[in-house]
Amino acid sequence: MNALALNPPRDALFAPGRRAALVGAVALVSMLAFEAMAVAAAMPAIALALDGLALYALAFGGTLASSVLGMVVAGASCDRRGPWRTTAWGLGIFMLGLLLAGLAPQMDWLVAGRVVQGLGGGMLSVALYAGMGPLVPEAQHPRMFALFAAAWVLPGLVGPLLAAWLTEQLGWRAVFLCVAAAVPLAAALLLPAFRRLSLPCQTAPTVPLWRQARIGWAALAACGALALHSASQAGSVQLALPILVLGLAAALLAAGRLLPPGTLRAAAGLPAVIALRGLLVGAFFSAEVFIPLYLGREQGWSLAQAGLALSAAAVCWSAGSALQARLQGSPARRRGLQTGFLMLAAGIAWVATPLLFGLAPVWVVAGWALAGFGTGLSFPMLSVLTLGLSAPAQRGSNASALQLSDALGTSASLAVAGALFNQAGAGALSHLLVLGLASSLALLGLVLGPRAFR
Repeated sequence: MNALALNPPRDALFAPGRRAALVGAVALVSMLAFEAMAVAAAMPAIALALDGLALYALAFGGTLASSVLGMVVAGASCDRRGPWRTTAWGLGIFMLGLLLAGLAPQMDWLVAGRVVQGLGGGMLSVALYAGMGPLVPEAQHPRMFALFAAAWVLPGLVGPLLAAWLTEQLGWRAVFLCVAAAVPLAAALLLPAFRRLSLPCQTAPTVPLWRQARIGWAALAACGALALHSASQAGSVQLALPILVLGLAAALLAAGRLLPPGTLRAAAGLPAVIALRGLLVGAFFSAEVFIPLYLGREQGWSLAQAGLALSAAAVCWSAGSALQARLQGSPARRRGLQTGFLMLAAGIAWVATPLLFGLAPVWVVAGWALAGFGTGLSFPMLSVLTLGLSAPAQRGSNASALQLSDALGTSASLAVAGALFNQAGAGALSHLLVLGLASSLALLGLVLGPRAFR
């Protein structure tokens, strides 16, 4: 056997000292990916079983809203003490949320469980970035994020199908409970590696976490996002309007404090990178969560058939991420980022064609695969840019800001999408309005994309 394979260079991705951490990180990403894919595929059946279609968007948006608080807590904790403690707490809270959702007697209890899941998932997403960023050489960051994207391939292929099988054979509760059973395995792989590599940052603040102002702003942001979703559930415009205004004001005020200065106006450099991530994932996920619902309710597809669209997008996301790892130099990566946003917008428009022109719903699968490829092309580029623009002592905070943008952008987009969906009567028009919103966000990202490289 080649000696180089047994003893790779120290700057190689799987060099000694980080193999265990990489294996554990991939295991964690795979678990989170399976949960996301399986729940998205099973949610139409869950909403039907619990008579909770009105809370459909909130079942996703509530998770993202609470993740805002988890991300901020994790960013501060990782900068102070390293990622090990944060990862351990995140796994425990995530598992608790899975159990609450899996045992929920009605839809509002399931939403509560999803909110707890979001808190733990937000902590895990930041701890993973903060732990792996300094461990892996900067030159290997594109390959690392491509590896994380590849960890979605198997869950993307089998997650929707397995969720459909579990729902049909054992009931929808098995989807949550099976993921909960996998949490100890992910912990066993990742926690020992993180415990060995992580040390507290010497420049971290000495103020206790609970007294740091960012925690309060994060709580305000989460409340604002949840208020936006509550407005979409209000029965009348007179009731919805003040809730919407208060929620939007709270979310924007908190975002201005939590994100780097200039993010809300996409100022050149790191602020634009953070803003673009919010637009990218907001466009993708505000459309994706409604696709299985459309294929099931409007086209009569089974859960397994509707899951094909999610699987196709997940696999193509990984293919797009693998392609970006091969792009070298700022000009090529700039074009790649722009191309990704363009493909996302085109894919969303493609998904709308069966609704507009009566084409076969299989076109939805093809269009969503294109959207997945474009998102996979752009998503890791923004992760690489964030780490490259961050000083070592700020990687935890900036990774937290990147994830916060993901959560706030997607939660706000889902709140608007849920309002459009509910007001339009949950028919073909409602799905067209949701897709129109998603494509508008993708096109805005296309326009703002060049600012990330200035």
